[in-house]
Amino acid sequence: MTIHEQIDKDVKSNDIVLYMKGTADMPQCGFSGRSVQILQHLGVPFKDVNVLASDELRQGIKDYTNWPTVPQLYVKGEFVGGADILMEMYQSGELKQLLADKGVA
Repeated sequence: MTIHEQIDKDVKSNDIVLYMKGTADMPQCGFSGRSVQILQHLGVPFKDVNVLASDELRQGIKDYTNWPTVPQLYVKGEFVGGADILMEMYQSGELKQLLADKGVA
């Protein structure tokens, strides 16, 4: 299985996936940590994927979405955005609404 196929499988077989530096229990950067806090505050279960586990994965996720940074959030197979977008959506209530609309709130 290629890295692209693995990413595709992860985002399509989990309601919420956060590609991040580190893990939900131990984020390895502030942006990843903030993203985890937002999801935990909303009380939604999510799969965390540590991009630091392999260079192939770290580059693969950027290529998959054509998005240059990590973390990256996916909801029901759809790319939502990175940490800044996540924060803006959380503060405006859009993220909670998106999760409700997708049936994962």
